[in-house]
Amino acid sequence: MPRYTVHVRGEWLAVPCQNCTNTISWLGKEAVRRYMKNKPDNGGFTSVEEVKFYVRRCKGLGLLDLDDTVEDALEDNEFVEVVIEGDIMSPDFIPSQPEGVHLYSKYREPEQYISLDGNSLTTEDLVNLGKGLYKIKLTPEAEAKVKRSREVIERIVKEQTGVGKPLSPERSRMLLALRINVLAKGYSGISLETLQQVIEAFNASCLPYIPEKGTVGASGDLAPLSHLALGLIGEGKMWSPKSGWADAKYVLEAHGLKPITLKPKEGLALINGTQMITSLGCEAVERAGAIARQADIVAALTLEVLKGTTRAFDTDIHAVRPHRGQTEVAFRFRSLLDSDHHPSEIAESHRFCDRVQDAYTMRCCPQVHGVVNDTITFVKDIMMTEINSATDNPMVFAQRAETISGGNFHGEYPAKALDYLAIGVHELAAISERRIERLCNPSLSELPAFLVTEGGLNSGFMIAHCTAAALVSENKALCHPSSVDSLSTSAATEDHVSMGGWAARKALRVIEHVEQVLAIELLAACQGIEFLRPLRTTTPLEKVYDLVRSVVRPWLKDRFMAPDIEAAHRLLVEQKVWEVAEPYIEKYRREHIPESRPVSPTAFTVRSLAVNTCVGHDHSHQDEL
Repeated sequence: MPRYTVHVRGEWLAVPCQNCTNTISWLGKEAVRRYMKNKPDNGGFTSVEEVKFYVRRCKGLGLLDLDDTVEDALEDNEFVEVVIEGDIMSPDFIPSQPEGVHLYSKYREPEQYISLDGNSLTTEDLVNLGKGLYKIKLTPEAEAKVKRSREVIERIVKEQTGVGKPLSPERSRMLLALRINVLAKGYSGISLETLQQVIEAFNASCLPYIPEKGTVGASGDLAPLSHLALGLIGEGKMWSPKSGWADAKYVLEAHGLKPITLKPKEGLALINGTQMITSLGCEAVERAGAIARQADIVAALTLEVLKGTTRAFDTDIHAVRPHRGQTEVAFRFRSLLDSDHHPSEIAESHRFCDRVQDAYTMRCCPQVHGVVNDTITFVKDIMMTEINSATDNPMVFAQRAETISGGNFHGEYPAKALDYLAIGVHELAAISERRIERLCNPSLSELPAFLVTEGGLNSGFMIAHCTAAALVSENKALCHPSSVDSLSTSAATEDHVSMGGWAARKALRVIEHVEQVLAIELLAACQGIEFLRPLRTTTPLEKVYDLVRSVVRPWLKDRFMAPDIEAAHRLLVEQKVWEVAEPYIEKYRREHIPESRPVSPTAFTVRSLAVNTCVGHDHSHQDEL
């Protein structure tokens, strides 16, 4: 007999259906009848017939036709919602589809697996697990370690032993995957049976409701991980692509799963650790790496539009200050702008201008972007160590047949690293905003004011620049490190805490702002090219321009700009800009192309200085003081 789980005014009701020719209207009335029966005041109604309602799916919130049959409209055990006319939605109502999340309607259960052993997970793996690209299984070695650890706990037992919005499904999935990886190390004392149940919930994409706020990052992420465990034992709320948000016991049952029954020490095994901080931190460091790579491409495009010189990216300059990130950024600029390898009509048009050197926002990109790259590398190294570390307490050492209480749960390592990440990555937006100013300011760019021809009638990129400035300013406050704060908790036992949860959340917010600022610069630079036509830039940068123009048309007169910014932002988040330019960068790297050093009046050599001196020209004012 098919049955359906129906949500009515905060109540979840199981409604069996003996006759599949019954209509959606019947299902709604039956759910309302059961709801009224459970209420002392009949829910405020005198009869089912007076209740006016409509019915929608929990997944996607699609409305159902009341005259359709349940057999035609619904699958067995589908989750639906009865919305009663006149009701005002409760402020704590959890929508079936998370706000701003659009990809879950496209969710497909993955076929491939990642084997976890607690030692070799990468940040990229974790983000891909969050996206639902893989299922999880344990390696045989991990299973053996888990069993040995559990045996220690069982011997001890025999001898005598005594708040905010939910994380998105992607982030909940990362958190759950990371917890599985830590448990797979075999130092937690969890039984293999229980761990396999956790893996089954992950593979079915049954994801507990986990509030984003509430951890101080001291004794692990106790609050969010407790919510994680709560869903796994069938309590609280849970989300799956099939059900949307619903009571955990119904979601598990809909996927043929049973709530976990915890054995001794397994509660601690599920709630002690830094997985909230580090799962969000892994997303942050991966997104930071993506936007840092693409920031070089966007800045190179701006340099072309502003008719800058490539002289500042000469290998000899960076060889005498050989920071790894600086060297790589300078190389990327050369690979995109090399006028011999990628002829640029724009570059040739100002080859013999009299400008000596560019503003710092162009000339110093290798130094500024470079340290961001090195910061990301440093933070990623810490995160990679952390996600493959045992952060439980107490720790179970099977070889010694004992448990030891320690402090591996303390979140200071990822907290400090993520504060540093926010500070570092913010600089990409700070320098980008100054380049946007140069693009919009005719006294600095030789382009029309605010990149629009009829300035009296149109504001062009004026407001877009204001948006970038606002985001940069907001980032300055968010970059204040959270890990310098500490409040004593747990009756002064946890008397020093990391505040790592906030460090992770605000790092993500800073990175999102950076992405948006660079999206605005990307649009502005492409708009600037329109005023330089018919001249063309280098081949790779023309490909970037074509990519942008495939989603955003040129700016001829004022229009609603938010969709354009979001479209450019999406190109950066999905790394489309990098995908377009990377083949040219790597080809340049492989071919070891000789560096071009174009001659110009301002490219001084001993010989040119001698000639200039002979003819009586004084260029001393051109040296930087």
